[in-house]
Amino acid sequence: MEDVSRITFTPAAERLVRRLTDAHGPLMFHQSGGCCDGSAPMCYPRGEFRTGAADVLLGTPRIEGVAEPVEFWMSAVQFERWRHTRLTIDVVPGRGSGFSLEAPEGVRFLVRSDLLTGAERCSVDGTTAGGAAPGR
Repeated sequence: MEDVSRITFTPAAERLVRRLTDAHGPLMFHQSGGCCDGSAPMCYPRGEFRTGAADVLLGTPRIEGVAEPVEFWMSAVQFERWRHTRLTIDVVPGRGSGFSLEAPEGVRFLVRSDLLTGAERCSVDGTTAGGAAPGR
């Protein structure tokens, strides 16, 4: 089976990540699932948003032209609802949260999702078909 990732970026999102990385250094994303813009992926300079036991690191995708992988975090509560999906990070016109780095650009990041197949889910969860993830 080919390498399966929970997180992918559209070409437009990759271009924006390159620009933001040039301006701010290594980046991270966090999606909380809270109110207001909390269900939108928020982009920060890496380490500026504190993560902890209530967060899950979904992946560290590499983007062409960006030296370091981009961390993508999600609140554990939100992850329980989304664990069966692959997330595609896109960028659309409009203003999102003032805390996310893309806000001054007049665009916002947006998550699109599709269901993982059973085999893909096993791959990203570290399980075998019909099995549970380690520690569950």
